[in-house]
Amino acid sequence: MAPIIADRMAQMDSSGIRKVFDLAAKLEKPVNLSIGQPDFDVPDPVKEAAVEAIRNGKNRYTVTQGIPELHDALLQHLKRTKGIEPEKILITSGVSGALVLASLTLINAGDEVICPDPYFVMYKHLIHLAQGVPKFVDTYPDFNVTAERIAPLLSDKTKLILLNSPANPTGKCIPPEEIDRIAALARERDLLILSDEIYDHFVYDGEYHSLAAAYEKTMLTGGFSKSHAMTGWRLGYITGPEPIVEKMTMLQQYSFVCAPSFTQIAGVKALSVDTSEYVEQYRKKRDRIYQGLTDAGYEVARPDGAFYFFPKCPWGASEEFCTEAIRNNLLIIPGNVFSEKSTHFRIAYAATDETIDQGIEILARLKQQGAPATS
Repeated sequence: MAPIIADRMAQMDSSGIRKVFDLAAKLEKPVNLSIGQPDFDVPDPVKEAAVEAIRNGKNRYTVTQGIPELHDALLQHLKRTKGIEPEKILITSGVSGALVLASLTLINAGDEVICPDPYFVMYKHLIHLAQGVPKFVDTYPDFNVTAERIAPLLSDKTKLILLNSPANPTGKCIPPEEIDRIAALARERDLLILSDEIYDHFVYDGEYHSLAAAYEKTMLTGGFSKSHAMTGWRLGYITGPEPIVEKMTMLQQYSFVCAPSFTQIAGVKALSVDTSEYVEQYRKKRDRIYQGLTDAGYEVARPDGAFYFFPKCPWGASEEFCTEAIRNNLLIIPGNVFSEKSTHFRIAYAATDETIDQGIEILARLKQQGAPATS
C-alpha cells in the first residue's frame, strides 16, 4: 500500500510548544512563562461591538477581501501610525492566515527565502510547505538583523526576505538605519520583503519603524491578537502590491473563504480603542525580568519590544534545561523550537508580576544548582 501521508509532511514535526504542554499536563498551578499571548482581556467596547454584531445577524460570510468598513479604518490607521498608503489590503484569519496565503502565493519549489535565526516557529514550516528552501541568517549572540548578515545568503534563487520586528522569540527591533540598509539591499536585487509586524504595538525604546515605510515592495502583515488580546478571534491583514494581494485573495476564496464576520466588525471598533496603558505595564515587566535574569547571572540580550526574552541556557541543551525547569514547576519553551541551534530558551513575560518573580526565583535556583547528575 502506498504511503497515505503526503511527502511534504515529513519536514514538519509537532510544535515544541505542544511538547512542553504535554510534559506539564500533570503539574498543579505551574509558573507559566510559556504562553505568547497577552494576559489582559479584550477591551469591553470591542467585546460589545462583537456581541452587537452577532445579535444583529452579522454571522454570515463576508466578501473574501474583508468588509469595506475595516478596509477603510485600517488604511487610515496605517497612514497615521506608519506613514504608508498600501496599494491593496486583504483581511485574513489572523496573521498566521496571512503568512500561509503569502507563502503559497509567492514561493515556488526551490525558491530560497531569507529568514533570521531565531525565527517564529511557523516560518520554517510554511517555507517547506510551499517547497521553498529556508536560508537562515545567524543573528547570535545579539539577535540583530542586519543587511551585512543578510547579504552573503543572497543568490539567484532568492525569492524574498522574511522579517519579524519586534521579533518572536527575541523581542528585538530592527533599528531605522538598518531598515534603510535592508531596503536598499532588497531594492538592488528587486526582492520582496515579507514583514511580520504583529508586535508593532509593543515597542519600549523609541518609536516604531515599519519596513513598509522604507521599501515599496514590502508585504506587511499585522493584526489584533497582541494589541487587543484578540488571539482567539483570528483577525489579521496583509498589505502590498495589488497584483500579489489579488492572487492571495483568490487563494483565500478557495481556502479560508473570509475572516470571521463578527470579528471584522469588532476590529473596526478596536482601532479606536486605546490600549497603550498595557504597553507601559509590559515595559515595566520587561525591565523587571531583565533585572532578575541579569542578577541571576544569565546571558541575555535586552529586548526592545514584544513580550519575550531569549536567554542562553546556563547548562545543557535547551530541551534538557527546559525539561528540568518543568520538573521545578516552571513552564518555558526550548530554543530549538525557534532556531537551528539548541542553546537558548524562550520566556514569555505576558504574566503577572507575581508569576514573573516566581519564575526568576526558579531560574536563579536552576542556574545555581547546575545540570542534574545523570545515572
